[in-house]
Amino acid sequence: MRIDIERDRLVETMEDQAEIGAIDGGGLDRLTLTDADREVREWFRDRMEAVGLDVRVDEMGNMFGRRPGTEPDAGTVLLGSHLDSQPHGGIYDGPLGVIGALEFVRTLEDEDIQTVHPVEIVNWTNEEGSRFQPAMMSSGVWAGEIPREEAYRAADDEGKQFVDELERIGYRGDVPAEPQYEYDSYLELHIEQGPSLDEKDRDVGIVTGIVGLRWGEVTFRGQANHSGTTPMHHRSDALVAASDVITQVRRIPGTLGERTAATTGVVDVAPASINIVPAEVRFTVDLRDPDDDVADEAVERVKDEVRAAAAREGVEWEYETRMEAKSVAFADRCVDAVRSAVTTLGYDGTELVSGAGHDATYAANVCDTGMVFAVSEAGKSHTPEEYTSWDDCYKAANTLANAALDLAGVADAGAKRTG
Repeated sequence: MRIDIERDRLVETMEDQAEIGAIDGGGLDRLTLTDADREVREWFRDRMEAVGLDVRVDEMGNMFGRRPGTEPDAGTVLLGSHLDSQPHGGIYDGPLGVIGALEFVRTLEDEDIQTVHPVEIVNWTNEEGSRFQPAMMSSGVWAGEIPREEAYRAADDEGKQFVDELERIGYRGDVPAEPQYEYDSYLELHIEQGPSLDEKDRDVGIVTGIVGLRWGEVTFRGQANHSGTTPMHHRSDALVAASDVITQVRRIPGTLGERTAATTGVVDVAPASINIVPAEVRFTVDLRDPDDDVADEAVERVKDEVRAAAAREGVEWEYETRMEAKSVAFADRCVDAVRSAVTTLGYDGTELVSGAGHDATYAANVCDTGMVFAVSEAGKSHTPEEYTSWDDCYKAANTLANAALDLAGVADAGAKRTG
């Protein structure tokens, strides 16, 4: 059975959410557990309730809306993504998956379609990891991969703890952050955040898995001293050591594989003065590859470079693991459901592996999982310049809806929802 979601309603709903936390020039600043996050959560709750969903919030702030199926013992089909953003992010990253899931349920209601399996939609808390680390924190707790108390202790740059901010905005629910039902499958719609679909001129991405991800923080500790009176051979310059390693981080992927990626995104220097030799430098390392062995090898290569740079400069060093997410191969039946939807709708799709982490990484530990990608123009994301045309948003959301209906199953005429 084919369904077609309502394009204009999808666009209108996307535009509505984009006004909450909007920044000048387009884009979003809707960090996790800020006032803007609270506002968009209230907005989303209203829309779930308007379509008749039973809404619950768990102790990590994850928001679920449930629509019963006709078979109470059938596993639940879950769809969703996240509504939090980067500090200067785009309007599509995350929200498209949440709104696409909502639009699927709206279409079921419009056409009076009863599904065999119950259907739930979800807004996961703190997918981005911009304010609180690690990323994908709350889906990780829900899936049993991250201890709840560890997540609660996470603090932002101002020292505010996750649990306190969760309570401040009124979204520390009383439902345990764990699966409340048996889950049959999970589907997540997201923009690609890469250039592959755009470069190949394809409509939709059929995602077969997610790369392994390793986050680390390197600290070098040297000796602060006067920049004019300290001879060069007497210096223990933490920034020089850091610079050597950061350069090598950029080069390591070229020695490992064509899908390896390595990035330094944050550098903190102290004391930050023009005429003082830097005493301490902290910087982050983001390493990714579809092969976990290659990702682990990248970590060891970085540590080797850190040791060598520290020895050259006579500084102390430390490497702290900030996050580790294993690569994921999605379930064949979920990939097949997406592939079948693309064919049914007459879209031009292609298979690819996600280079970004998503909540589907942890959901895959609970149930069969798959993803749909929408085109990202020029591959831009995590920037206000992020752009996906409304036509591409519609095609991807329509693919999600048809794949979800395939998994949820259409009940016989006259069957009633229960449980």
